[in-house]
Amino acid sequence: MTFLKGLFVFSISFIFVLLNGVNCIDIYHEWIVSIDTTINPLTSHQSVITINGMFPGPLINATTNDVVIVNVFNNIDESLLITWNGIQQRLNSWQDGVSGTNCAIEPGKNWTYVFQVKDQIGTFTYFPSINFHKVAGGYGPIRVNNRNVIAVPFPKPKDEFDLLIGDWFRTDYKSLRSSIQDKQSNQFFDIPDAILMNGKRPYDELSSSKNHKSFTVTKGMTYRFRISNVGTVMSFNFRIQNHKMVLVETEGSYTNQITLDSLDVHVGQSYSVLVTADQNEADYYIVATPKMFRSNETLEGIGILHYANSLTTVSGPVPDGPEPFDIAFSFNQAKSITWNLTTGAARPNPQGTFNVSNVTLAQTFILHGSKSEINGWPRYVVNNVSYFTPDTPLKLADMFVNGSGVYQLDQFPTHSVHDSASYGVSVVSGIHKGWLEIVFINDLDVMDSWHLDGFGFYVVGFGNGDWTPAARETYNIFDPVVRSTVQVYPGRWTAVYVFLDNPGMWNLRSQHLKNWYLGQQLFIRVFDDNPNPAKERKPPQNLLLCG
Repeated sequence: MTFLKGLFVFSISFIFVLLNGVNCIDIYHEWIVSIDTTINPLTSHQSVITINGMFPGPLINATTNDVVIVNVFNNIDESLLITWNGIQQRLNSWQDGVSGTNCAIEPGKNWTYVFQVKDQIGTFTYFPSINFHKVAGGYGPIRVNNRNVIAVPFPKPKDEFDLLIGDWFRTDYKSLRSSIQDKQSNQFFDIPDAILMNGKRPYDELSSSKNHKSFTVTKGMTYRFRISNVGTVMSFNFRIQNHKMVLVETEGSYTNQITLDSLDVHVGQSYSVLVTADQNEADYYIVATPKMFRSNETLEGIGILHYANSLTTVSGPVPDGPEPFDIAFSFNQAKSITWNLTTGAARPNPQGTFNVSNVTLAQTFILHGSKSEINGWPRYVVNNVSYFTPDTPLKLADMFVNGSGVYQLDQFPTHSVHDSASYGVSVVSGIHKGWLEIVFINDLDVMDSWHLDGFGFYVVGFGNGDWTPAARETYNIFDPVVRSTVQVYPGRWTAVYVFLDNPGMWNLRSQHLKNWYLGQQLFIRVFDDNPNPAKERKPPQNLLLCG
């Protein structure tokens, strides 16, 4: 059995090399996903999802074009899927790890993901995608490094740190999952109990506990912090006491470098910042405080930046950040994050070679995210349609029966809002190698963020109130940053362009877990009828069947 499994993995990775004609290595992981009740981030005997006993899970550290092989053993008592947030799965949505593309790994079973980080660099995460599992953990960091032949647009830092920050609840995930479907208790999920840094509770100077996150630095050295919001509800503002940050990368794109006192990071987003240890040798607060919420001490994520020769501990209040309800600050900062057109990234040619200054749009989707009720049940909707998850993954149905009996293509309204809320298996056509404009309109009174698997967004515009075609005159089509998750401010809109050059079945979703779980998602089917395997991978030999 071990021999056959190894033969399968070898054959798949060998095919990747042949098809792509690139130098790469295979990176093997064997993960045992379990429930642990002894970690206790906040509460005794709380269920935490661990990977190989770790919370957060292990780092996937790859280089552009490497083949990543992850054999996942499901030791929890529910079905499981892992998705690779921001990894584009070029020509290979079979490995995406969401309900529309994969059958779940059943309890006591295992399944091996095999995918290539093709033509990508950057900072990403992975997490469990079904059954509300993400609220219990199971997440971890992904780095995709430049190949040696491609220069990084800043000096090599002394070290790199992965910093996964997210909101956390004391209540067990199964109870939370039940409560969000009850309209009486649904709103309680919006207020978490703490913000954790790498799974650790906030620093407390009155406690003798050392159970907080600390990073040790050497005076005069520069460090790269890879910061990800792995939470489920809240955006946060990130800052380091008395230290400036230089923003250099976000979700696979090198940015024009800007110096910041603080950085807003929205649910599902990742950034890289450079921090130079240029202060007196002491300890300094690392702080994450929620946006759009009047903070209190329990909702301050606090870690420590510790200088190697420090004899001085932190004391007093944490450093102030921007006013949490100051949308203008966040809005203007978002517009200031732009693409570095002159540097290479995954390829030697400059990022700016791929630009949107003169594209012809093939499609436009106008998507309203909001909340509604269907038959008395609280649901989240897109254009008043709440996604209903069928038993059969859409990708399987697509292959075997052309979707028949599972979904009807293009029944979802991409330009209008239904008069009343309803369920639907929302699948829309994306024109292969066409440019798609998506306008996300947030009809909620809280922050939202949207993510598309398989692609990067060119973030061309942010605006107030109603979007009209005239708003295109305000778009940044010169150097819009490319990223996989974009924020949408309450009562406002965000516009993105996407080049649909990656055939497959791709999930477009809210990154806010409750919204996603209760229906704020759809799938884009990008179809190419060319059977050439260079266009889209055939299903893997270990394909699971269900439904």
